[in-house]
Amino acid sequence: MGKITRISWTGATWNPWIGCEKVSPGCKNCYAEAWVENRMGRKFSVVRRAADGTFFAPNKWKEPRYVFTCSLSDFFIEEADMWRPEAWKIIRETPHLTYQILTKRPENIAARLPPDWGGGWPNVWLGTSVEMELYGIRIARLTSVSAKVHFLSCEPLLGPIYLDLENPRNCIEWVIAGGESGSNFREMKLEWAKSIRDQCLEAKVPFWFKQSSGPRSEMNPVLDGREWREMPSLGGAKVRIW
Repeated sequence: MGKITRISWTGATWNPWIGCEKVSPGCKNCYAEAWVENRMGRKFSVVRRAADGTFFAPNKWKEPRYVFTCSLSDFFIEEADMWRPEAWKIIRETPHLTYQILTKRPENIAARLPPDWGGGWPNVWLGTSVEMELYGIRIARLTSVSAKVHFLSCEPLLGPIYLDLENPRNCIEWVIAGGESGSNFREMKLEWAKSIRDQCLEAKVPFWFKQSSGPRSEMNPVLDGREWREMPSLGGAKVRIW
């Protein structure tokens, strides 16, 4: 958990706090829970601030990079309210880093933004997880807050989803989709991912297909038997498109 990550859509991870509570079916086989409890020997449901070396790590990162923020927690979880202002300070003071903040609690965002947020900080992307149609309500909650980039993570994709991307109120700039991995993975039907891809193509929204479902953590990202081509887009971020 630091400068290097195997997550294909980002460049690094930063975990100023660790631990979370499950809030929806996508959390059932949480990779972060397994990591924290099996490798760190901690109870995942207890949210704890990271040690200073981890908490302040971005201050030492000199090269620009994309940073998946709180990969072992949720940046907007209530239990982290006491530490979040200091985390915002670090984000403000490292404008060369682009922080990709993904939450399953978009209803918490507005009340937990810094006072000078305005229309959104240039180096912060805000995203929410939408694993099935039932949680599409998170999209409106996310986009009710201004941000440089709004993005969705449909992973683990547990059912077909209509994202309504052409609705002007749903100003989504990027969509990630992928199946669940691990020994207890739940199968993702490829037609669900293809439907999301087609919705993105129709709405001209960049789409990143991360992986199929299966026991391994990284699978070859192929749909319809075709590989992706990569191109720079979205403020310099690498995205996969047809």
